[in-house]
Amino acid sequence: MSITKISAVTLAVSALVASTAIAQDKNLSTLQRMGNTDTNMNIATVAQDGKNADALRANLKKIKLPEGFKIELYAVVPDARYMAVAPSTNMLFVGTRKTSVWAVTDRNGDNTADEVKQFAPAIKFSNPNGVCFTKDGFLVVAESNRMLHFPAAEYFYEGPDVAVGVIVPEGKMIPVEEQSFNHTGRVCKVANDGKIYVTLGQPYNVQPKDKVALYDEVGIGGVIRYNGLDGSGRMVYSKGMRNPAGMTIGPKGDIWTTDNQVDGLGDDIPPGELNKLTKAGEHFGFPFYNGKFKVAGSGAAPDLKDMKEPAGMIYPQVEFPAHQAQLGLTHYTGKMFPAKYQGGLFVASHGSWNRVQPSGYLLNFVPIKADGNAGAAEVFADGFLDKTTNRAIGRPVDVANLPDGSILVSDDYAGAIYRISYSAQ
Repeated sequence: MSITKISAVTLAVSALVASTAIAQDKNLSTLQRMGNTDTNMNIATVAQDGKNADALRANLKKIKLPEGFKIELYAVVPDARYMAVAPSTNMLFVGTRKTSVWAVTDRNGDNTADEVKQFAPAIKFSNPNGVCFTKDGFLVVAESNRMLHFPAAEYFYEGPDVAVGVIVPEGKMIPVEEQSFNHTGRVCKVANDGKIYVTLGQPYNVQPKDKVALYDEVGIGGVIRYNGLDGSGRMVYSKGMRNPAGMTIGPKGDIWTTDNQVDGLGDDIPPGELNKLTKAGEHFGFPFYNGKFKVAGSGAAPDLKDMKEPAGMIYPQVEFPAHQAQLGLTHYTGKMFPAKYQGGLFVASHGSWNRVQPSGYLLNFVPIKADGNAGAAEVFADGFLDKTTNRAIGRPVDVANLPDGSILVSDDYAGAIYRISYSAQ
């Protein structure tokens, strides 16, 4: 449903906040007219060697992988979250939940980054968690309540001033009064037809009764879609999720999301979700269900005890152990890994924060069967949690394919990106 159906009052408030935010970021309008800002031309780089890098490499010796696989430090990247591999160069763009987008460059092609520095420091980003590329080389950055695009970002990133366009102005992705610090790390993906899909987490543990209809209407707790870089055609593509924290679109156009479950109901409920989106309008059950656990009327949502089960709701393809916090995921599109992994999904588990016994801090593999549905999940990379001390040495966030068939894994806790490769024994 179009956002234009939100009340006139909501739109008026959104417009006021949007105009204020843009006024605060004067550099954006300057860059849109190809003007120069007074931003320092010398962009500091992140050290890729030294004591910190050595410690990260030492930690990777603790990671357990299937036989033949190897994990190495690819780059030191502070607060590294979601990744977008550039289509034409050995570059990678990395979002954060803070104010930076990082440009990561492997200049000599040795599968290790040579340079990491801020991308477009002239722009005031706010939670630029989601980054993705269009098929023709535009970098898209999804913030909490704005979305920008950058033509030829991988070629024009050396200085602070870059070409930029606005897909969604500040305050127009969701109603500003629903904007929050919680569950607002957006993820974006661009389909083969150029349409842009964006995840929208809802900001509560469970939204109160008076928010359920509004959130379904505007797509909070689901996935929205835009026609392309002009930001037209906003529609709610799917709904009924709590915090869809990761998304992938496969070579065949199949869309999958992770979804993080309700907190505060114990160590082992509810399950995390892997959902398959097959068409517009689907409902994935929340806040009535998380997986097959009934949230409505539970201790986390007593005010929803009279809620009716959503008509035609869809259960998850995979239920993960509770509170592991699955985030980013990707279809494996390479040929380097053995045949069992080709076409399947790699899913990053960020790790629990509210279990008595910590769980997660790993990478799962989920095969895709011949009928297009998911098989059983298995642990692929483990060891980011020290089981003796229950201390984390890393928290995986996202997974991305490199052109040579290896994969990258981001880690916002360690501030690093790792490369996993395979060589037959």
